[in-house]
Amino acid sequence: MIPQVDKLVNLSKKLHDLTDEELRNFEGVETRLDGLPHIEHSAAYFSSLKVNESLSQLYVYTQSFRLHVDWLKTGMKNFSLSSLSAEGVSTHLLQLSHLVNASLHQIGEEVPQSPPPSLPVISTAFEVLQFSVEVSDRLKVFCNWSKRVLLILQRLPCCPKH
Repeated sequence: MIPQVDKLVNLSKKLHDLTDEELRNFEGVETRLDGLPHIEHSAAYFSSLKVNESLSQLYVYTQSFRLHVDWLKTGMKNFSLSSLSAEGVSTHLLQLSHLVNASLHQIGEEVPQSPPPSLPVISTAFEVLQFSVEVSDRLKVFCNWSKRVLLILQRLPCCPKH
């Protein structure tokens, strides 16, 4: 799973295709994608991880990002913008989702289902850009959280090494 997360980190930077200087123009812009996960990443959280709960949470977060990226990809196509990076992100999220799903089955856990998020209508190409910046930023947080969780779980005695 960690290689998939590493690929997502690299692809997340390309979702909006802006330079660091151009990104500064988006600092402080109101976030509008309430369906994206708000990820807990305190030291207390990481010190109390449980395999079943962590993998279930990873699955739910991965599914949420998949839905958002697929929605963003559609918005990009509707405004004739390149959706290549969004397609790459979607592919790696799908692969990560399959791996987490398989791990949940392996430990006898039910695969959690979450309701689909309500996504805003994209009216302009500029909104596509705004949303791609928001998804990219949140995806980076998700990737950092995921990698940390997976590395901790890998060290647990009950977690099989793959």
